Amino acid sequence: MKLPWLKSAVEKSGPFTTVYLDTTRIDPNAAAELETRWSNLRSSLAAEGTPDGLLAEIEDSLLEPSSLGGRHGRAIIATDRQILVDRVLPVPPLLESAQRGDLPRLLPLLQLTPFAVSQLLIVVDRAGADLHLRAPENPSIAQGPNALGEDASVDGGHDELHKANIGGGSHHGWRANNYEARVEDSWERNADTVADTVERILRERDPDMVMLSGDVRAMGLFKDALGREPRERLIEVQGGTRGVGLERASFRDEIARVTDEFIAARQQELADRFQESQARDAASVGGAAEVAQALERGQVDELIFLSGHEPENIEQLLRDALLTDAAISALDLETVDLPEGVGALLRWKDDATPSNRIGSMSGDSRREDAVDPQRDEPSPRAQEEDALGA
Repeated sequence: MKLPWLKSAVEKSGPFTTVYLDTTRIDPNAAAELETRWSNLRSSLAAEGTPDGLLAEIEDSLLEPSSLGGRHGRAIIATDRQILVDRVLPVPPLLESAQRGDLPRLLPLLQLTPFAVSQLLIVVDRAGADLHLRAPENPSIAQGPNALGEDASVDGGHDELHKANIGGGSHHGWRANNYEARVEDSWERNADTVADTVERILRERDPDMVMLSGDVRAMGLFKDALGREPRERLIEVQGGTRGVGLERASFRDEIARVTDEFIAARQQELADRFQESQARDAASVGGAAEVAQALERGQVDELIFLSGHEPENIEQLLRDALLTDAAISALDLETVDLPEGVGALLRWKDDATPSNRIGSMSGDSRREDAVDPQRDEPSPRAQEEDALGA
């Protein structure tokens, strides 16, 4: 994941104050508990020298009631003069913390990169669509600012929507057929209008996930109106109804399930790419020292680390990755085995790049000889056959 918005936090001069807090409010006692936890963290920051004015500003941000639902958190990184990063987290931090130091603490934020998924939800009917945008800094797709303005609701404007009897009684022949044709045409033209809006949003916002739900007939017409590439990105979600879909717990649960599947698939895809690169001795490295060397040379395209199993120098590796415009992704332990908990996919490779071959990574050059078919001695059976043939 590229993180250009975080780069400024490592380019500034300290000291820095960094706070990670669970700001979930899902029960009546949550607000009071949040104030108590923050009060304890604030006291420790004040003792370390964080200015009172900055602490007050941080407190206003942390304790202000949010319209977001579900579990979430907050990350704040600040110098003594200004808040550099104030980010809503899609899930609470693995561990709440507050510290002051010469450098910002990045790990608790970047451990959550798997959950930073941007989404566009499209709920269609035969008149148009409701569009819901969820960015990583707005974890709730159902609540909070939608950021789409006029595009949040799209109506095609063609109102021949229902096939029905004309003027009472049964009608047959050309009159009924003509009316039904106008209805079908209205549906298709409304679908075209929605498709045009969605394709523009995809170009401008480029969300990770594009979900589609709503009326079955309208979904089919909408998909027919889309171009091939955006159509291939669609993930269908059952149970959505325009205007009321997100008010239903069952539909929100279905969105959560589909999102979890998407996150798991994306994690596995990244793990597979790294493992395949390692198997081919291609442009990747594993291990803390090897990754540090690659970062120093500007080779790293994407830094990968195992959340909860990071090397001791992970903060320095994360800073170096940001400063060299490398992407950063955390992985679960189950998805891939990274040497020392860290690896990197490289932009390029040369003879000075640390090798990932089994022999060189083990420190035993004889292991390379053991798996080199050009250096293997013929087997006893092969030697015997050669002798008989001679």
